[in-house]
Amino acid sequence: MGIIAKMAAVACRGVRTVLGKSAGTSILTHQSAKFSTLRDMATARKAVLAAMGVVGGGAAGLAYALNQSVKASDLELHTAKFPWSHDGVFSSLDHASIRRGYEVYKNVCAACHSMKYIAFRNLVGVSHTEAEAKEEAMGVQIDDGPDDEGMMFKRPGKLSDYFPNPYPNDEAARSANNGALPPDLSYITSARHGGENYIFSLLTGYCDPPAGVSVREGLYYNPYFVGGAIGMAQALYNEVMEYSDGTPATASQMAKDVSVFLKWAAEPEHDDRKKMALKALMMFSMLFSITYYIKRHKWAVLKSRKIAYKPPQ
Repeated sequence: MGIIAKMAAVACRGVRTVLGKSAGTSILTHQSAKFSTLRDMATARKAVLAAMGVVGGGAAGLAYALNQSVKASDLELHTAKFPWSHDGVFSSLDHASIRRGYEVYKNVCAACHSMKYIAFRNLVGVSHTEAEAKEEAMGVQIDDGPDDEGMMFKRPGKLSDYFPNPYPNDEAARSANNGALPPDLSYITSARHGGENYIFSLLTGYCDPPAGVSVREGLYYNPYFVGGAIGMAQALYNEVMEYSDGTPATASQMAKDVSVFLKWAAEPEHDDRKKMALKALMMFSMLFSITYYIKRHKWAVLKSRKIAYKPPQ
């Protein structure tokens, strides 16, 4: 009996071992299959989501493009790109044009627009000599004071004075222009999309409104202005003034010159920036050549060496 009991116990242990291994193998196999299925499902889901994103983004872009192409509320005409002489990488501003543009501003634009960030000293060495700039400054009366009696007074301008404002305050400017405030022109080319192209197009773009477009009294139609109706009347006409250098004062010539002048006013460092870029390009080219030579010199030994294995004899 004892031998039979021992044999039964051994058989039971063997059956439990086999069943345990089989169960463990089936569980691991089931888990592995489950994990593999989840991984495949995740990959497929990512592909579907990516495809949906691409299709959705393309549809949104197409809808936006179609909406912009047929949008009827946009009454602004975009400016063309004109061949300015200073558009080149190393091209400077036309300083003769800057001088003529200052004359246009002084005789036409200064009646309504200020340039409160430009001083007469800024003209020295750009469009005028120091004596000419002093003469220009003395031609205006500047509010100063108070004096010993506490009173404000007027005096001739100096090189350190800024261009005078045609109005004492913004309210007076609006009152004189039917409620419209003439903008300051110091940085106007940087503040308007298109820069000098926009200024030239605006000054030469006045025309009669097309059929179906009405402009209320006190406004003027200009397709380059947002909305088409602008409070500033056309200011430049042929021979409205005379240039000191004898250049024919056509409307387009004056618009071109004042655009260049305003470009300089917004970026007085324009020429210096390009000269510095030229110097930097020359300097870095020389440094690059020296660096390349040193690199070739230092690495020539390592790159041209030959490693040979000689087995012992």
